[in-house]
Amino acid sequence: MSAVSPLAPSSFPELPPVDGVRLGAMEAGIKYKGRHDLALWLLDAGTTVAGTFTKSLTAGAPVLWSQKSLKEGGGSARAIVVNSGNSNAFTGKAGMTTVLATGEKAAELAGCALNEVYIASTGVIGEPIPADHIPTMLPRLHNVIEPDLWHDAGRAIMTTDTFPKFATATAQIGGVSVRINGVAKGSGMIAPDMATMLGFLCTDAAIPAGVLQTMLSGVVDRSFNAITVDSDTSTSDTVLLCATGKAGNAAPSSADDPALADFAAKLEVICLDLAHQIVRDGEGASKFVEIAVTGADTDLAARKIGLSIANSPLVKTAIAGEDANWGRIVMAVGKSGEKADRDRLQIHIGGVKITDHGQVVDGYDEAPVAEHMKGQEISIEVEIGVGSGHAKVWTCDLTHGYIEINADYRS
Repeated sequence: MSAVSPLAPSSFPELPPVDGVRLGAMEAGIKYKGRHDLALWLLDAGTTVAGTFTKSLTAGAPVLWSQKSLKEGGGSARAIVVNSGNSNAFTGKAGMTTVLATGEKAAELAGCALNEVYIASTGVIGEPIPADHIPTMLPRLHNVIEPDLWHDAGRAIMTTDTFPKFATATAQIGGVSVRINGVAKGSGMIAPDMATMLGFLCTDAAIPAGVLQTMLSGVVDRSFNAITVDSDTSTSDTVLLCATGKAGNAAPSSADDPALADFAAKLEVICLDLAHQIVRDGEGASKFVEIAVTGADTDLAARKIGLSIANSPLVKTAIAGEDANWGRIVMAVGKSGEKADRDRLQIHIGGVKITDHGQVVDGYDEAPVAEHMKGQEISIEVEIGVGSGHAKVWTCDLTHGYIEINADYRS
């Protein structure tokens, strides 16, 4: 494993148990040696679920399985099986055979229907996992699951990650306190379109599946779908949110229920936290970059412009080299394909205004911008000048470390 990212958190939060959830991890020898690479969540009867998945047209067998479970399972979840080291993607019929065998064993252990089992995998593409490998391991893993093993599960789903990603919060629903825990993994192949990215969140709140889905879809769009490391969308992206109902709150009838306001806010905080941690663990990253776009034609246009800047190799390498080359931002805005007014375009870096009226501002002093570029937290603001659309996206710089990690990824 690579050295821990310089942008890693200084400490990791403790994740208390979520009533109705037991989980754990083990070393299954799928690819790695001397570390956990298989995780299992078991969820009490009555747990509801929501999910978002990659839009990749070469999605892996686990994604197809979980999408089918979400569609046909009536919004119920009893087990989640996750492995790292092998994505079980582009593995043909062998891949579906493996997920079926895995699902059958997990359903047997959980005492549930097949379509209440969810499966996710992350790692190398195109290498089949023997169909009996994970099912053979699951009974041993089932024997060691506990309510408080969130850290073990979070570490088991890592691939090129240099640190695990955790977040937790409490919220109020109708005066009842509820817990939300989340873990995620991601470091490279990150440009979610629902990155390689997985996220698993559990709450003890009582929330119907349809309401849960509406909430998750919205928050994922503003968090996991607003980050990029390298512009590459994975075959395996999966985010699941499960609600066990054990807190005993009155179940809301819609996502607009005022009683859900605090829960929705805390869910957004957790997903943004996890998404930002993924960017901070970007392969080879040394700088965390926030790009705020305003004045675009629409919010969607602002998002596209922001991602055009965030995904530009020229912008990202300039940031890595601590070069205040704002011309590359102008280029990235122009290539986005979205409306922009050249003569109203304003660019700020580190709070310093650089451009206006189609040119660099009079008396522009690059020194404070150059000093800002030396830091680990980079701020870029772009006013497009054509409307009221706005968006924020987050990325990291592009260093030689990214090449080193991916040049020998399969070894």
